[in-house]
Amino acid sequence: MTESAALDPEDRKIVTLARSARARNGVPEGAAVRDETGRTYVAGTVALDSLQLSALRTAVAMAVASGAESLEAAAVVSGAEAVTDEDLAAVRDLGGAGTPVLLAGADGEVRARVEAG
Repeated sequence: MTESAALDPEDRKIVTLARSARARNGVPEGAAVRDETGRTYVAGTVALDSLQLSALRTAVAMAVASGAESLEAAAVVSGAEAVTDEDLAAVRDLGGAGTPVLLAGADGEVRARVEAG
């Protein structure tokens, strides 16, 4: 997908938030998820000696810790070519198999849209 401008405004918002988290924190990935009420949760990669989490798994964990019961969508900004199976599993656990996951580059251009399932 190269037509990021064609994204739903709410999906564009989570891509922008994910991109901002990545740039602001100087981390390899930024991510954002939107829950069933429209609230968003934004995170970057966690890389501690004792804890390693991708940005997307961190954003999902933040949503769960804040009481989210489901996800409507997720976005990750990364240099990776694909969303990892572990990241998709985390989104699927909270949002279900049909939850859309957007993968964008550092420029915010969406390169792929996959379902968590």
